[in-house]
Amino acid sequence: MRLTIRIFAILDIISIILLAQPFWKIITHLNEIPNEFLSQARVVLTLPLFILLFVSAIGSMLFKKFGFIAYYIQFPVRLVIWVFSIGFITLLPELLNLKDMWFDIFFKICVIAEFFRLYFTIKIHREEL
Repeated sequence: MRLTIRIFAILDIISIILLAQPFWKIITHLNEIPNEFLSQARVVLTLPLFILLFVSAIGSMLFKKFGFIAYYIQFPVRLVIWVFSIGFITLLPELLNLKDMWFDIFFKICVIAEFFRLYFTIKIHREEL
């Protein structure tokens, strides 16, 4: 069980790495955010999610309760702004020059996998802590 949570922590670290550049662009270009509600909501949700990724990664590595709680808070935000635990697989079609349909397939896999992660996180949380 601890290995599974540590794997989730590694996935959070990968998400941090992939989100670092967009996070930096948001921070350095706050004045250029469009006035549309969805654009502003995405920015407002990305900032705390980036910080919560650090909290959940550290908490999961140490197998602490705050890591689980941080993930529970992140879960709905991840679905809204499309920052998935295995979201890096959506980069494969671009890297391997695959057809556009592969992105859709990988995206659906990411959404399903996020729900599986939530299920296993809850199960492990109940059993271990």
